[in-house]
Amino acid sequence: MSISGALSNALSGLSAVSRAADVVASNTANAMTEGYARRELSLSARNLGGTGAGVWSDGVSRVLNQVVLNDRRLADADAANAGARYDFLTSFEALLGNPGEPGALSTNIAGLETALIEAASRPDSEARLAAVLASAERLAGQLNSLSSALQQTRTSADHAVATHVQTLNTSLAQIDRLNAEILAQRAAGYDATALMDQRQTQVDIVATIVPVREVARDGDQISLFTAGGAILLEGNAAVIGFAQAGLVTADMTLASGALSGLAINGMAVPPDDGGLFGGGSLGAAFAVRDVLAPAAQVQIDAFARDLISRFQDPAVDPTLAPGDMGLFTDHGAPLDIANEVGLAGRIALSTRVDPKQGGALWRLRDGIGAATPGAVGNSALLTALADALGRPVAPQSGNFIGAARSSSGLAADILSQVSLARQTAEANQVYAGARQDALREMQLADGVDTDHEMQVLLQIEQAYAANARVISAMDELIQQLLAM
Repeated sequence: MSISGALSNALSGLSAVSRAADVVASNTANAMTEGYARRELSLSARNLGGTGAGVWSDGVSRVLNQVVLNDRRLADADAANAGARYDFLTSFEALLGNPGEPGALSTNIAGLETALIEAASRPDSEARLAAVLASAERLAGQLNSLSSALQQTRTSADHAVATHVQTLNTSLAQIDRLNAEILAQRAAGYDATALMDQRQTQVDIVATIVPVREVARDGDQISLFTAGGAILLEGNAAVIGFAQAGLVTADMTLASGALSGLAINGMAVPPDDGGLFGGGSLGAAFAVRDVLAPAAQVQIDAFARDLISRFQDPAVDPTLAPGDMGLFTDHGAPLDIANEVGLAGRIALSTRVDPKQGGALWRLRDGIGAATPGAVGNSALLTALADALGRPVAPQSGNFIGAARSSSGLAADILSQVSLARQTAEANQVYAGARQDALREMQLADGVDTDHEMQVLLQIEQAYAANARVISAMDELIQQLLAM
């Protein structure tokens, strides 16, 4: 080998180890950076005309386990979905309250029944009749609050869908732009790994909203597909459409057209959690808006119907004719079984028993339809009202087993259903969270290990010193030649 060849080899070695040191420095600096993939420098022997000519830096590559990354993204979507479902059921269970707790539905029913029994023991007592009125108002008010909370939850879920869709469109557009920039950088011979890190971060954002699969294409390009089969990015980014509602009410549904579904590039697609976009936080928001909250509304509406029916029965209150309003009304109107949706939000006391609205307390003792006061010692109606509240009656609507229940028994069934669904959702959330954590740990295991990077740095230092020594030796040889 000639002196010039040795110098060329050593210089290429210095260049390679300098590049390797830059890669180690980048890895070490980004050891805690979210979305950063460890870099490795690829080297190969360089030759000219079959003769060794040093080392060639082929480029920097990202060390990434794509299988683990894809699975972790699916786990992120599952965890977000399970968490949103669990949060809804937990909050609704808390609104219903546990038996015996102040403000619980069962507590308010027991309070009304107790007030009626106490008033029956002293039907002449205005204070005890006022206690019945207050207890009935609390029960109706809680049903109103439950219905209002459900509609607020549905409105929030609708707003969450709009936010998710906006984030999806923004992230998909950015991923499409990064695809183009990476292709341009590669074509120009530059390092595009930093852009690939940015792209990975954007894909992770999408993956929490919708479970996605990343497919590699030529030129370090990627395509994205949902787990349900929708194309999010294939050459161009898809545009997701959604129309946000200002306020969601109990009667508004997707089927009626009052609420918006999803569209992809202008084509309507099913938004349910088992559809093309199901499985992530977006699917969970639709599930809360269109399935979970409406199902809860059905149950409390059925309870409200049962409550109104018990007290407007002429067999209980002889002063009422069939179809007359009893103690509880549909916002001042008789019960209309064809308009049950949202009934819990409209249930109210009859104005005929409320002194604040021109009514009179004595009608609780003498009959809602009574024109004049009766004997102050007559407790028959108060006893009949208490019996009506505790009498087992098969619910006429709602998703119950059909067995006869007292009013408190029906409330217990609702709480039992919600509690069981919450426990199932909690188990799903725990499993999804554990799977997410395990896959995240697996992904982090492929990340930057600073101890390993320091070992590589020692090797780089040795290689740099060796190549520098070769150059120094060649310089001494040249100096000796020149001195001859």
